[in-house]
Amino acid sequence: MNDRILVTGSSGLVGSALSVALASRGATIKHLDIAASGRDHGDVRQLDHVRQAAEGCDGIVHLAAVSRVIWGERDPEFCWATNVDGLRNVLEVASSAPKRPWVIFASSREVYGQPEKLPADEDCPPRPVNIYGRSKVEGERLIEVARTRGIRACTVRLSNVFGRTSDHADRVVPAFARGAALGQELRVDGAAHMFDFTHIDDVANGIATLARLLASGQAPPPPIHLVSGTPTTLDRLAKLAIQLAGTEATIRYAPPRNFDVARFVGSNRRARTLLGWTPRVSLEEGLTTLIQAFRRALEPSIAHEAAT
Repeated sequence: MNDRILVTGSSGLVGSALSVALASRGATIKHLDIAASGRDHGDVRQLDHVRQAAEGCDGIVHLAAVSRVIWGERDPEFCWATNVDGLRNVLEVASSAPKRPWVIFASSREVYGQPEKLPADEDCPPRPVNIYGRSKVEGERLIEVARTRGIRACTVRLSNVFGRTSDHADRVVPAFARGAALGQELRVDGAAHMFDFTHIDDVANGIATLARLLASGQAPPPPIHLVSGTPTTLDRLAKLAIQLAGTEATIRYAPPRNFDVARFVGSNRRARTLLGWTPRVSLEEGLTTLIQAFRRALEPSIAHEAAT
């Protein structure tokens, strides 16, 4: 792949891993992130920032977003401006740039709300229950409109991506992995809630494979899940983290939050068929590696906990 590709949200969990995956396949990567510094700094809400970053690019992977449900609930206007207006700017640039770059948009399992069937496939109707989910539904609509106007755009839907210590500390997998490594109390909000946890390496590989397909000139596919297809309850996740860490960590159970989806597991059949993609990192393997990474990063804290 010789494409020049802009990755928005390039400093985030998916963006940083994807940038490495794309570069390893021969792509030249440009970065745009509000959290970055220097020439990589930019805000997708600003059209001129996107236009400058995308100059000369053959493709755009749009990851920049308010990516947490709880953040969207706390500031709905900022969530909508970033997730919807930011994508609108990306599509405006793609439609007017001389190279007419292809676009991959990262959506979420939150578009389904509580799916009417499990495992959910990509044809399940959208029924979002929070502002973040609604913003992603609107983003997918913008992608479909862009396709009718000749932009080679497509959507991937992600679910509970995990696998790096640099992830947001209060997301459930890193929170449980870190707490288990330290022997602390793990708080479980809704023990029976069940999700599809997908390792970052698998997600980055899937998006890079889709980028290669678009770079080769093939038609953009319909929305695609990049999910493990394996259901895990939060209770099971917490107990597994403690088991793998081998510590005396405990669990405190709390009621679920009223804006959270209760259950999701997705089908990855379409990704297997269209991309030849299969998830390779199991939850146990990914969680073990993450706990070990936290141990290395937190050795002074662990030694202090042991001493006291």
